[in-house]
Amino acid sequence: MIQNIWAVGRNYADHAKELGNAVPTAAPLIFLKAGTTATESETVQLPAWTEDVHHEIELALRLNSKLEIEAVGLALDLTERKKQNELKSQGQPWTLAKSFTNSCPLSSFKTISSATEWHHFSIELHVDGQLRQKGSVNQMIFPIPFLLDHIKSYFPVTGGDVILTGTPAGVGPLLPGQTLKGELFYQGQSWIQKSWHFRR
Repeated sequence: MIQNIWAVGRNYADHAKELGNAVPTAAPLIFLKAGTTATESETVQLPAWTEDVHHEIELALRLNSKLEIEAVGLALDLTERKKQNELKSQGQPWTLAKSFTNSCPLSSFKTISSATEWHHFSIELHVDGQLRQKGSVNQMIFPIPFLLDHIKSYFPVTGGDVILTGTPAGVGPLLPGQTLKGELFYQGQSWIQKSWHFRR
């Protein structure tokens, strides 16, 4: 079982700008999703109270017992945008908007080696067959080695934890009944594909 999901906010400049947020420069913005929010199911039940859930496709990293990156996968950092905006305007934590039940759908993970080069990774998300999000690791404000070092320096990271590395531009509302397909590429070749179906 995943204990912690360490998520990086605003790590793609275009995504930060599309939501009207400042682009981080000094340090990454880290927030926590409970490990129990993770689900590998292809059918995802959205909580009845949610009104405006947005999709955010991300490259996910899984850590081993030595706190090294052992595998990569795909994640959806589901966000209740209406609730997030309300909480932000009140200066309150985002927990309800980011860490609700089933808010972190995951793909399978693929083991990587020390020879794996991060700049060759890219991700895509299609919603009902239409491309909505596309991004490359090269577009990240804070590169993956830096993110790992930063998170380990400040937080009680443990083996099996997952890091979400940020989402590219193109986030938008997720409606019950829609099908989302995420895809992870390495050197232009498809490594992982995952489809999710949503209902409320």
